[in-house]
Amino acid sequence: MVLRLAFAALNRLLPAQEAFAHCDIPCGIYDPHAAQVAALTCVRMNQLIEQLEAPAAAAGAMPSKEDRDRYVHALERYTTTKEEHAELVKKEVRIIWGDYFKPEHVEKFPELHNVVWNIMKLASRVRQEVNLQAAQELVTEVQKFADIFWQTKGASVRRQGTLMPVGGEYVYPVAK
Repeated sequence: MVLRLAFAALNRLLPAQEAFAHCDIPCGIYDPHAAQVAALTCVRMNQLIEQLEAPAAAAGAMPSKEDRDRYVHALERYTTTKEEHAELVKKEVRIIWGDYFKPEHVEKFPELHNVVWNIMKLASRVRQEVNLQAAQELVTEVQKFADIFWQTKGASVRRQGTLMPVGGEYVYPVAK
C-alpha cells in the first residue's frame, strides 16, 4: 500500500509524457494516400483563399463588424487547414521515407532523396505563403513519391481523378 502511494505521488510530480509514432515495429502498413489527400487539400485551401472577397464598405465607411468577422473567420479557417495539411504531408512522407525505403530502393530510384527534399521544402513554403503554384508543385512531387513507392512494391500505377472541387488526381497501385 505504501509503495503504491509513493508511486502515485511520483507520477503526479513527474507524469509520463504521451508519445506518438506510426508504429516503429515496423508494421509494413505504409501508403502515400494520406499525403496525396493532404497535398490536394493545400491546393483547395489556396483556391478558397484566393476566391475570398474582402468585405466591401459603403462609400467612406468601414465594412460592418459582421462582414469583417465572417471574412476573418473564413480566412483563418482556410489558412489553418492549409498549414495543418502541409505539415501532414511532411509527416506522412517522413514516415515512409524513414521507415519503409531501404538502400536498394534509392539505388533503383536515385531521385528519391531529391523528391523527398522537394516535398519538405514545398510543404514549408505552402505553410508560409498563400501560393497556389507552390501547392500544385507539392501535389506533383507527392505524386512522384507515390509512384516510386508503389513501384518498389512491384506494382504499376494508375492515376484516378479525385472527383473533388479541387480537381487533380490520386496515384494508385494497379491490383494484380
